[in-house]
Amino acid sequence: MFGVAEVTGLSMVPTLLHRDQLLVHYGAALRPGDVAVLRHPLQQDLLIVKRLAERRDAGWWVLGDNPDAEVVDSRAFGAVPAELVLGRVRARYRPVRAGRQRSVGVVLSWLVSAVRPVLADRSVSRRLRAR
Repeated sequence: MFGVAEVTGLSMVPTLLHRDQLLVHYGAALRPGDVAVLRHPLQQDLLIVKRLAERRDAGWWVLGDNPDAEVVDSRAFGAVPAELVLGRVRARYRPVRAGRQRSVGVVLSWLVSAVRPVLADRSVSRRLRAR
């Protein structure tokens, strides 16, 4: 099943920006390096977006991509149980600016510039072990 989520905050910059819209594949197979939507383990009514660094006995070790952002990932709350990881982010898109015409040219221009796949970073697990 697919759904949409919105990014709030800067923890995933440069991969994702504040207010990016995400296409989420709920129930997708997950691997280290994937960007995922998950329930915050300490506040389960809050959804967060993080990169899956590695699988551990207690669940997934998740990290934000922005080293300058406040630490709101596994370094603060530990491994996230697998049942709290909801889905894999497949693509991001930036909303069309309010007030812009919806002509074919504008929509095509937006598609080319604003829609991008969110790719897995398979080196994240190796970087984690190197620290």
